[in-house]
Amino acid sequence: MVDRLDAELIALLTAEPRLGVFEASRRLGVARGTVQARLDRLQRSGVVRDFAPTVDTGRLGFPVTAFVTADLQGDGGPSRELVEHLSGIPEVLEVHTITGPGDLMIRAVARSNVDLQRVIGRIASDPAIVRTSTVIALTTAIDHRSAPLVQAAVASDDATNDTKQEDATDG
Repeated sequence: MVDRLDAELIALLTAEPRLGVFEASRRLGVARGTVQARLDRLQRSGVVRDFAPTVDTGRLGFPVTAFVTADLQGDGGPSRELVEHLSGIPEVLEVHTITGPGDLMIRAVARSNVDLQRVIGRIASDPAIVRTSTVIALTTAIDHRSAPLVQAAVASDDATNDTKQEDATDG
């Protein structure tokens, strides 16, 4: 799915998202068309979802990050209506269905702790949510990242391929 050149391209564009295709091809030592074809394939396959800027929510005026666990009515996952409700709250950045205590894990931001109470109130105002529990992040030790995972996936694939080649020569 992703090879070493793809991983190097992703790492390069993660470090320097405004880098052009021509400069990426020069740094990677491959043709410009190769870089463009790789980017197109990575986007088509969904491995690379976008080239959007990474926004620092704290500098945007939302320094409080919280993780809200929501318990839902019934046994199913979130309804379309609940997803629409949560999507309508700008401070809600992510929503995941989860295992363990609770049904949803919601990452939200706020302008202050007092403002966080307002955000939680909006989240909990949907009748499908019966209870919430919130923890506030004090600091971010590791911010969202994906380049190390891409490199690990390639290394894992390389190791698997090396093992297959060794097995083929042993047999």
